[in-house]
Amino acid sequence: MHPPIDQESPTDALRRAARILRGATRVAVLTGAGISAESGLATFRGAGGLWEGHRVEDVATPRAFRRDPGLVWRFYNLRRAALAQVSPNPGHHALADLERRWGSDAFALVTQNVDGLHQQAGSQNVLEIHGTIRHVRCTGCEAITDRGTEALADLPACEACGQLLRPNVVWFEEALPEAVWKRAEDEVARCDCFLVVGTSAVVYPAAGLIDLARMEGAAVIEVNVVPSQASSRVDVLLLGPSGTVLPELVNALA
Repeated sequence: MHPPIDQESPTDALRRAARILRGATRVAVLTGAGISAESGLATFRGAGGLWEGHRVEDVATPRAFRRDPGLVWRFYNLRRAALAQVSPNPGHHALADLERRWGSDAFALVTQNVDGLHQQAGSQNVLEIHGTIRHVRCTGCEAITDRGTEALADLPACEACGQLLRPNVVWFEEALPEAVWKRAEDEVARCDCFLVVGTSAVVYPAAGLIDLARMEGAAVIEVNVVPSQASSRVDVLLLGPSGTVLPELVNALA
């Protein structure tokens, strides 16, 4: 049984989280949109779940891309342009610090985000289960190339075969990349401490990693600005912006 989360002061919760983390030999992390929002990136759905009058699901599905690839690319090109204007925040850097402390062989970062800010902050062992908008994939030859945040045409074509490119992300109605997801499950199943940062814990299968960690005996620490769907079943809940809480947690390990 977990203690009621409202019976512990923020200071006590931070100390307890640091004690748990300090005793771990393997650490895994799951991050969601909250940590990127602190860098100034709008959450995926945006206000009201609409973009230019379209439901986000209508510009982020294979059917939408077949129906109007120009519309889909306009949506993603605007997101890529926004990404070029932001930088990793202290939360991203704190997670990179944790990886350096444990080493990449004993630390894994599973992210639902597609922005690449974790790598930009210095994280190495990053598992992008939803892909990345920095990469494009050819709809013909399926070649994947890193285009960073450079400006792309409204209907970009593959330099190798001339076919239409698509963002290398996982859309609604698509399966997660099997190899990456398997690695994520393996890392979570082997960890002693699972850190959950900035996720609502409602998007599956990613949210199921929390239950996997608990089932395998790992302690779960959540960092969020507000309690999530998972808060009632974590060991420690640290409320506050990840850009503030995570550096405090790193400092508490010293």
